[in-house]
Amino acid sequence: MIDLIAFLNQFNETLASAIVLIAFSLLLYNLARNLHDRVARTSGIVLGCMTLVYVVDVFISLNPNLPSYEAALRLQWIGIAFMPVAIYHLSDALLATTGLPSRGRRRRVIRLLYVAGALFVLAAAFTNVMFQPVRVVLPDFNNEVVISLRARELFPFYVFYAIVVTGFAFYNVQRARVRCLARGTRRRMGYLQIAMLTPAVGVFPFSILLGAGEEFSLIGLLLVNAANIVVVFMLLFLAYPLSFFGSRVPDRQVKVDLMRFMLRGPATGLLALVTMTYTTPMTRILGLSGESFMLFAVVGVVLLWQWFVHLALPFLEKLLVYSGEDYERLSQLQSLAERLMTRADLLQLLEALLESVCDNLRVTSAFVISVYINGNEEENGFELLSVVGALSPLVSLVSENWNALSESLRALTPESPLLKWQGFWIAPIYSSPHPNLVHGVFGMQSRAPEIDLTDEERAALHTYLRRAAQTLDDLKLQGKIFAALEGLLPQMSLTRASAAEIEYSPPRTPSPAAVERADDMEDQEIFAEQVRAALRHFWGGPGLTESRLLDLQIVKDELAENDVSPARALRSVITKAIERQRPEGERKLHSPEWTIYNILAMRFLERMKVRDVAAKLAMGESDLFRKQRVAIESVAATLYDMERARRRTSRSKE
Repeated sequence: MIDLIAFLNQFNETLASAIVLIAFSLLLYNLARNLHDRVARTSGIVLGCMTLVYVVDVFISLNPNLPSYEAALRLQWIGIAFMPVAIYHLSDALLATTGLPSRGRRRRVIRLLYVAGALFVLAAAFTNVMFQPVRVVLPDFNNEVVISLRARELFPFYVFYAIVVTGFAFYNVQRARVRCLARGTRRRMGYLQIAMLTPAVGVFPFSILLGAGEEFSLIGLLLVNAANIVVVFMLLFLAYPLSFFGSRVPDRQVKVDLMRFMLRGPATGLLALVTMTYTTPMTRILGLSGESFMLFAVVGVVLLWQWFVHLALPFLEKLLVYSGEDYERLSQLQSLAERLMTRADLLQLLEALLESVCDNLRVTSAFVISVYINGNEEENGFELLSVVGALSPLVSLVSENWNALSESLRALTPESPLLKWQGFWIAPIYSSPHPNLVHGVFGMQSRAPEIDLTDEERAALHTYLRRAAQTLDDLKLQGKIFAALEGLLPQMSLTRASAAEIEYSPPRTPSPAAVERADDMEDQEIFAEQVRAALRHFWGGPGLTESRLLDLQIVKDELAENDVSPARALRSVITKAIERQRPEGERKLHSPEWTIYNILAMRFLERMKVRDVAAKLAMGESDLFRKQRVAIESVAATLYDMERARRRTSRSKE
């Protein structure tokens, strides 16, 4: 019987540590993802109270001295006293999320309840009117002395306070559940309604209602362990519905993120905790003491668990989250993300290729030039992509002789792919999808007056040219992909926040924000992102032609003056917004007050390249990009104000 009691006591300590780990992990997870959301912030108060209560339980299990023991029990009442009002506060946030915010009454009640909780904390910390600490000797624990709390005259008032406040919190969540229109939202609200009662029950000091030291008896430990097991599972259950509030990603991504976090975060911590707790008591393992073996056991368990999670996640996601078609499409997107390479990656491949050419063909320098338009910036017919060796005047040399070089390249044939030019041996790079299209030039320093490549060297050169062609093809294709994504992604603005509009009943009265917003452009962050995409595709591209900014009233007003072309009308409106950034007086290139306007005018109206704008404004490219972001945000704010002013004018006329 003594061994069973000792085991149950150790198991209870493990469960308390697990609750601390899970509650604190969920607190950090919600606050890190949805700090802007009221539900996430108020749920953080609930999880914070629970974490504090169980941290004290873990501290007590470390056998502190009796004064620290008693001080910890009094400190624990911060979480116990504030838990009911924290749950009520969460229920109010849930009710407000469904379109039924407080008109002042619930807000005043919450403030009064926090004051009541503070009074209970003060009573527990500095007086004995809430409970009386009693020292108890436990024969089953080697006559260990513990402190047990006995109820005093104020404790029944706390019980009444906890029951009534938690009951009203349950009623508020029921009201919020009724207001849910979507079946999935109503189901998640039902989960919350059940799960949010668990923290209130889990932290309630039932031991005060028992006899002195009875919480350490066999029956007491069985009840405590059963309650803690329920709390662990209900905390995990509570994490699921809370993750959806305030999230800006689809439900699918919310589920995947939560599952990955739970497996890689709390689950890893729990395994390490269990390993440390139950390895140390073992006497001998492989000739080592349990305490000595513990470090190796923890490291091994963590590594094996991470390996298992890596292997199991794709199957778990397919089983629990994705349907068949969705999984196939997302797999394609993931495969695309794995295959895509940045421009820097591709240029690095070209540089490695040129280094191999120099080594194998015994030359000192080589280069690759692209002869296709790179994105929306390159319009000169060529661009020097990669150089190995000392070829600093090469750009000016190619620029001065480009027409003659182009004519010479057209005269080459696959049988005779090289020509001598300005001290170089030059070869065209043909497009793989279009074998007759020259979209690049390869050149290397001539090593002799005449081309003297052997058959083996010609075969190697053919391989290098083929690899260079593949790299240039990828560079061109991925440039198109990034350009399309850059214009289309800002238009995909349906998030969890906007989905809430169709999941809950409308509020009793329209909010001021709803009256002021420009259609569905109320999110200024999304609005600014769409303006950024429209500017990048200012002279053509999906960022302009597919933009949701085309629905703005100020754009529609410009249709008549722009041949009823929405894209032209949007370009006209953006131009006007840019002109509003222009200071008064004569334009100056190096005046600080003209910087914003100069960047906007040169980059988007005059279509100048980044390096040319940076040179004219005497600033570095990184500094230019930073100030360009500020300039675009300024244009977005101007457009937003123009739209709001236009709508206010329309309402006043009506």
